[in-house]
Formats: sequence, structure tokens, C-alpha cells
Amino acid sequence: MAGIVRRSFDSADETRPFEDGKGRLDLLTGVRGPVGRAVFEPGWQWTKHVKPIAGTDSCRAAHVGYVVSGRMKVVMDDGETEEFGPGDFMQVEPGHDAWVLDDEPCVVLDWAGFGDYAKPA
Repeated sequence: MAGIVRRSFDSADETRPFEDGKGRLDLLTGVRGPVGRAVFEPGWQWTKHVKPIAGTDSCRAAHVGYVVSGRMKVVMDDGETEEFGPGDFMQVEPGHDAWVLDDEPCVVLDWAGFGDYAKPA
């Protein structure tokens, strides 16, 4: 095993597009598991652009991530809400919907919940 590994999301191991061209997930798989960079385009919403792929009523992934750019609102199944923006750490449990706020793509790095995200059921 190498002591230092340098990789680029621009040459991801796997790219999973969202419905209607509203973004994508770029996935790198390392010795400690997958890390993902998601680009959520303006107008993206989980229930519209990932639910048809996942086949669940709400997002079942637990996320631990960092918002690089853009803004996103997350609403838990129980009604709890939070908005995230550039520089924010995010931890979101399974059972939520989310959507992009404003007219800028939202870019999120996630090292916990993207391994099976937007993967056909």
C-alpha cells in the first residue's frame, strides 16, 4: 500500500448521473472506502432526481460531508430542517429529502453516504 495517494474526482472510478441531467455523483474508492463528490444542479431535488433511481420514499443514506459551494436545504421525514452552504460540515441521518437553493450548483463531498447513493435498486 502506498503511503500517499493522489486522485482526482475528474477521473472518478464511477460517475452516476441524476435524472433529467440535474447533476451527478463522482465516486472514488480507496482502501478505507468510497468518497463522493456530488454536483447538484439548480432545480435538483432528491424526490425528483434520485428517488426514481433509488426506489425509496426518502433518501436512506446517512451523510457526513462538506459543502464546497452552493446551498442546499434538507428536510427530515419528521419535519426537522436545515440549510447548508459553503464551508459547512453536514451530518444527516437517513430519512430525508433535499433540494438546491438558488441558481448555483451545490457541490458536496461526502465520505460516508455516497457509496450506494443514486445506485439503481
